[in-house]
Amino acid sequence: MTEPNPEPAAVAPLLGATDIRRLAEEIGVRPTKTLGQNFVIDGNTIRRIVNAAAIEADETVLEVGPGLGSLTLGLLDAAKNVVAVEIDPVLAGKLPETVRTWRPEAEDNFHLVLSDAMKVTELPVAPTALVANLPYNVAVPVVLHLLQHFPSLQHGLVMVQDEVADRLAATPGSKIYGVPSVKAAWYGHMRKAGVIGMNVFWPAPKIHSGLVAFTRHEPPVTHATREQVFAVIDAAFAQRRKTLRAALAGWAGSAAEAERCLVAAGVDPTARGEVLDISAYVRIAEARHPVGA
Repeated sequence: MTEPNPEPAAVAPLLGATDIRRLAEEIGVRPTKTLGQNFVIDGNTIRRIVNAAAIEADETVLEVGPGLGSLTLGLLDAAKNVVAVEIDPVLAGKLPETVRTWRPEAEDNFHLVLSDAMKVTELPVAPTALVANLPYNVAVPVVLHLLQHFPSLQHGLVMVQDEVADRLAATPGSKIYGVPSVKAAWYGHMRKAGVIGMNVFWPAPKIHSGLVAFTRHEPPVTHATREQVFAVIDAAFAQRRKTLRAALAGWAGSAAEAERCLVAAGVDPTARGEVLDISAYVRIAEARHPVGA
């Protein structure tokens, strides 16, 4: 006799459009452009993001800008702990109640930090993954700041403006390859992981969002500091249409010294910054700052 198929596991409910608007009304919140607030109102999108993030059951996920908690609930279903960093005190005040109501069994696994993500350097639990719907205007600096200050972050998935997603994941030689691309490559491998439409948000933005997945790796082995390498990157792209000899003249002190550093690093002085990978920028920094100098 054939055994009957087991009943499929119940899928925990997620916040929908009606729930999001009701929660916002309860605390008198209207999404603001200043804080880049666009709340996800579609449960399938939440599940897509959580699945794409490939979170293991024993992980601690860092979420930036949880807002009203739509992504937070999905993350609590997948991870051991969720640490949410929220800058808006009104939203932060409501979030624990939402977690308690919708995921009472996970209440002790949720940790809320009321702070600006750009200023956070300590968290109650060390995060292993970053999953966040980031405000468009601060997405790149937030990602770089968190990767700098939390070496425990090993992988992640962030939703950002689609154009920003392309820039973060761009490779040398591309027209959109620039400062975000190179600095992100210091910390890990970035790749485009999908596009999200406008209608899954409230309010709906005027542009698509992009998903960027990353896997951390060790920074390049070098005697130059991260600050010294990043200074070269900033200078190279400040005048991206100029040759590196000209673009790095101010950084090096003169065009002649810039050329010396470039030649020593094995880089063509007539090349432009958009063709160099992170290792080339490291070599240029090393040429300017030799060991023992």
